[in-house]
Formats: sequence, C-alpha cells, structure tokens
Amino acid sequence: MSLWSKLTAEFIDIVEWTEDRPDVLVHRFDRYQNEIKMGAKLTVREGQLAVMVNEGQLGKGQVADVFAPGMYTLSTENMPLLSTLKGWKYGFNSPFKAEVYFFNTKIFTDLKWGTPGPATMRDPEFGVVRVTSFGLYAIRVKDPKTMLVDLVGTKAEFTVGDIEENLRGKVGTRIKEVMPEAGVPVIDLESKVTLLGERIREKISADFEKFGLELTEVQVQDIGLPEEVEKAIDQQGAMRAIGNMQQFGQYQAAQAMREAAQNPGTVGGVMGLGVGMGLNQAMGGLFQQPAASGATTPPPLPTQAAFFVAMNGQQTGPFDMATLQSQAQAGQLGRDTLIWKQGMVSWAAAGEQAELANLFAQTPPPLPPQ
Repeated sequence: MSLWSKLTAEFIDIVEWTEDRPDVLVHRFDRYQNEIKMGAKLTVREGQLAVMVNEGQLGKGQVADVFAPGMYTLSTENMPLLSTLKGWKYGFNSPFKAEVYFFNTKIFTDLKWGTPGPATMRDPEFGVVRVTSFGLYAIRVKDPKTMLVDLVGTKAEFTVGDIEENLRGKVGTRIKEVMPEAGVPVIDLESKVTLLGERIREKISADFEKFGLELTEVQVQDIGLPEEVEKAIDQQGAMRAIGNMQQFGQYQAAQAMREAAQNPGTVGGVMGLGVGMGLNQAMGGLFQQPAASGATTPPPLPTQAAFFVAMNGQQTGPFDMATLQSQAQAGQLGRDTLIWKQGMVSWAAAGEQAELANLFAQTPPPLPPQ
C-alpha cells in the first residue's frame, strides 16, 4: 500500500463492498494493517452478509459477528462476540485489528453439470442400458461462517469458478446413482426429468451444506440413450400408431354399418362403410404375408339388380335389366312407372333411378299429338 493510502486510511471510517463482478461469492474488505476504528460505519447492502474475524484468525471461535443487510455504527454493542474475544469489558476507542468479509447471498444460477461417464441401468424392456445426462444447478450462501473456515480460508476474493468444478463433479456423480435407484423405465426418463432433478437435490444437499452452501435447484435438461435404444423406441411408437389406425378403421366400419342399418338407401352410410373397411383392410395388409400366386382365385361374378314393377296397379317382377329393357322398348315401362328394389325405402319413378337412365335413352319419345 502506498504512503498516501496509509495516510488516508487513518481518516476512512466507512466499511463497505460495492460488487463489481457478478461471479464473486466472498470479498475481504481491504484495510491497511486491518485496523478499523471504533465507531466506523459498516454498510451491508441487500443481497450481502458481513462477517467480522478477530485479527484474521480462522480457527474455531475466532469467526465472530455476522451482520445482516443494514447500516451499523461499530461498537461493543453490535459486536458482542468480537468484544468478548478482545476482552472489551468497558468499551474501546482506539483502532482495533479485525477483518471484514462480505458474502454475496444472491442465487447463482445456470451452473452446468454433466455425468462424467455413462450410468448403467437395468431396464425390464431393454436390458442393461448405458445412459448419460447433463443440466444446470443453482447455489447460494447459507452458512457464511462454515464457508469462510472450510472453503474460503484467507483468500481476498472467492469466486464461483473456484468451487464450480468440485460441485459439478458432485452433481454429475450422484445422478449416476439416482437414475438406477429411481426405478423409472428408460423409455420414460425424458418425462421424469423434474423428478430426477429433485431426487438429486435431496441426495446431495448435505454435501453442499458442508461448504456452507445451499443447493437450491437441479435441472435435468437432457437424457442421452444409446442409438440402438432410441431406434427401438421409435419403432415401438410407429407400431403403436399403426395399431391405433387399425382400431380406428374397425371403428369407422362399425359406425358406418350402424348408420346404414338405420338409414337404408343413403349414400353417406355406404361411403362411410367403404372408407372404414378400406382403411382397415389396407392397414391389416401391412401385417399379412402375400398369398402365393398359384393360390389366387377369381372373385365371384357380380349379381345384377332385380326390380319390381307396378303395372296396372299390380306388383310384378322381379325383372333383370334385360327384361326391363324389353319392356321399355315395348312401351310397357316408362319414366313415370313405379319401380322398387331391395335397399330402397319406397317405390319411386323409374326415370329417377340413375342405373335405369340408359333404358329410356334408347327408346324414341312419344309422337306429338296430330
């Protein structure tokens, strides 16, 4: 320290720390020969704690008073522990030797961790699986006295970087124990990351408290599985999707049949039945072996529709298309003639049926009146 600093230190009576770096956990107040005047002003800002140490001695019982955020005029009344250590029974006005350490009590977030190697899990479906993982964790100062004695020591400044590698190793190693113990199937690990993070935090909080720190949060951001396991999971998902489509096709067909029974002759029910059955057959064909070419048989011949015809107030028929064509040519069957076939709700004019339209197109219209 320069001569000017030594001289001006005699007149400085303000003890404070203005944080200039976000990663500093502990800062020791710099004072020439560590002499502090009785009556000096101690300022502890929000997010800070201050600890008084008797003449730099970090042994048990020498770390004295802890000051919460606020402004203090140092006296024997607000330094009871240091006063006892110094033997100040009736006050003391001369400068005294002591060190003041300021602690940053904010939560330090976004600290990274990762498993140092794959964790071995026994899965009921995939057998022995090697899993990796990484994520974030957060800490803050919980017990400044413990931290000062067991972690910081006499360092003038202590940062997160000074302890981060040690803490990262603790988190990464413990998750290798937690994942197998959690009993979560490999296929469900991604959906249980919050549970795993909380299990890790509970398991290693005591290790952090030994350093005077609190582990406030552990986040599991990613679970790494072997490539062959990921492919197997993807295949399982695809198989489930196909199974669901088969069930959907069967459901559609059943619904269409029910609607067709309730509304005979409607087009919608027949179309729904065709779509449902077609989907079901198409998906079902994915799982069926193709039949041998020599075993194929032709489908049955299609049957022609047969119509009943109302003639002279009497029901006649049923007639096939060839007979109806002859009747139309002979003038016995006209567009207004009532006809009916299976599936129709009621009798209807022959000219309204699309499948009979060709019969009337081949016959000349009646002659106009003379």
